[in-house]
Amino acid sequence: MLRDLLTILLLPLGAFVVQIAVGRALPRKGDWVSTAAIAGSFLLAAKLFIATFFLGGGAGLPFVQSMDYMRLGAFHIEMGVLVDQLTVCMLVVVTLVSTMVHLFSIGYMHGDPRYTRFFAYLSLFSFSMLGLVLAHNLIALYIFWELVGLTSYLLIGFWFEKPSAASAAKKAFITTRLGDIGMFLGILVIGWKIGGFTFSEVFAGIARGELAGPLLTLAGIGLFLGAVGKSAQVPLHVWLPDAMEGPTPVSALIHAATMVAAGVYLVGRLYPVFDVQALWVIALVGSITAFLAATIAITATDIKKVLAYSTVSQLGYMIAGLGTGAFAAGLFHLWTHAFFKALLFLGSGSVIHAVHTQELPEMGGLRRKMPITFVTMLIATLAICGVPGFSGFFSKDAILAGSLAFGMAYGGLRYLPFLLLLVSAGITAFYMFRLLFLTFTGKPRDHHRYDHAHESPPIMSGPLIVLAVMTLISAGIPFVTSHWFEHGVKMPVLADYVPTAAPADAAAGHEAAPGHEAAPGHEAAPGHEAAARHEATAGHEAGARHGALAVTHEHEHAAHVPAMAGSILVAGLGILISFLTYGKGWISAEAWARRLRPLYLLLKNKYFFDEIYDVLVVRTTLLLATVCRLFDTYVVDALVNGAAKFTVRLAWFTGGVDLLGVDGLVNGLGQTVIGLGRAARKVQTGRIQHYVYGFMAILLLIVFGKMLR
Repeated sequence: MLRDLLTILLLPLGAFVVQIAVGRALPRKGDWVSTAAIAGSFLLAAKLFIATFFLGGGAGLPFVQSMDYMRLGAFHIEMGVLVDQLTVCMLVVVTLVSTMVHLFSIGYMHGDPRYTRFFAYLSLFSFSMLGLVLAHNLIALYIFWELVGLTSYLLIGFWFEKPSAASAAKKAFITTRLGDIGMFLGILVIGWKIGGFTFSEVFAGIARGELAGPLLTLAGIGLFLGAVGKSAQVPLHVWLPDAMEGPTPVSALIHAATMVAAGVYLVGRLYPVFDVQALWVIALVGSITAFLAATIAITATDIKKVLAYSTVSQLGYMIAGLGTGAFAAGLFHLWTHAFFKALLFLGSGSVIHAVHTQELPEMGGLRRKMPITFVTMLIATLAICGVPGFSGFFSKDAILAGSLAFGMAYGGLRYLPFLLLLVSAGITAFYMFRLLFLTFTGKPRDHHRYDHAHESPPIMSGPLIVLAVMTLISAGIPFVTSHWFEHGVKMPVLADYVPTAAPADAAAGHEAAPGHEAAPGHEAAPGHEAAARHEATAGHEAGARHGALAVTHEHEHAAHVPAMAGSILVAGLGILISFLTYGKGWISAEAWARRLRPLYLLLKNKYFFDEIYDVLVVRTTLLLATVCRLFDTYVVDALVNGAAKFTVRLAWFTGGVDLLGVDGLVNGLGQTVIGLGRAARKVQTGRIQHYVYGFMAILLLIVFGKMLR
């Protein structure tokens, strides 16, 4: 197991080193090195996936291997790998989608002057994402989390000669860093109170009550802020649509299936850390994000930006599912969405490659020119719209059922996530079929582009077919492998981390322990959801202190049929309105845009988030920078320069006093003494005649003096 895991992780890293070192000198500039490496990782991940879910290999999980990374007295940090069913699913998602993107990029990026570097960056990104998935502690997760941010910056700004691409890369990097600050603070709180960073240590510490109350809520929300940044949730969602400036394969890899899914994975992996209050914040943020992004996509005309806002909306679905307690449903949607969203992005890349434009109003009628692209994108569109029988229906329906059960359990405002998600489902069906109709049906709106359009080569259409097949079967084969995900991926519960042999008096001293007093006959087996749900009232109240929600199996059962019926109804209504508007033209979109002009402008300008941030953040930062510059120039520099000038003048004055006064007095006295010495020296000549002359002169003076008397 460990050998396979290290091979999965290190193959892309080795490909990156080879590409950077000698890639340009290799045949085909080394694209086969990166592609073969990630394909090898996928084969090993697929082997592990089949063994885990279909051959009984999951009984040996979780698998943990670690070693000391740092030890300072009692404080220590370990580095290692953790593999459970969720890890296995994520390994398949990352490696399969990345393999398809590598193959697609061979055709899409052909002729690019930085072709070798592109594949090197893809390999480094894949390594970063795999490291994040395999991490078994918060420190390792955070290291790879930041490395994912770096590689996404490199890929988004790959065509850095374009100002828009360079700006988009910086915007993505800075915006996600804001969320990462909150994540880092959450990790610090956990390390401070619990003293360990491995997931098992964290969960056990929370179960023992070492981190509880408002501080636990604060730590949970801090960690969730990291997911808000990476998974483009409101209000940090603004970077993702702009990130479409990168090459289309990058959009498929980073912004549809892997990097943005890291935030959802984070919430799922650390689920026991989030208490009831934190989960409510998560549910609210996710459902609002799903609704706002879906409405913005209605008016977008850039095919990639429509899909970008669709991604933001679907990520909101996943986050809301986790926040409302639909743990398996939220992660199941992560699994299914990875394949059909990667297919949609690569399909849009196929279209862009054919018509050399991203604007939907310049397309039309491409179904006849690009049948493979059309059919595969149709399958992905049916899946994302939640049409029964397609993978997206099963995962989205499960999230809607979970959010409705959440509302039933708590009442009041807790119904808001379900209502927002239900409306978003209808809007999703509308704008996705709008994209499909404007691209592939009707008459060509730009005949020049249409005449030169053609189906993509096999190296690009092949990955579309593979992803289309995965879109059809990823939810399982009915009556054969259906419900495999929810049966295989279990919610981690704190009951699994409470010592079963703890003394009764010790357990009574912990806030967390009483929640499990109602389960003495319950063996607290891993993955046993009954222990987490606490259907009895006393157990439920104690479970709330653990972060368990009050959603019971009865609520879920009662919510399933209404949620499914509502999902089918709104999806059908959205498809019908889209067909009447863009398929038949019986409803005029332009006329409705004029009638609802204020609303249209609000959506067209993306709720003015960018403008608000420009005023509140960008301009405020620039104003603050200007004020700081002026203060530095006219206050700090003035004081420093003034003090310097004063010091120079004072130095000249003191120098003059020293030179002319002190030195002048000392030197003058010395010169006087020297002069007197020289004069006296002339008297002492050593010649007798001089002394006689002197004697006679003195004698004459004496005589002359007496005569004057």
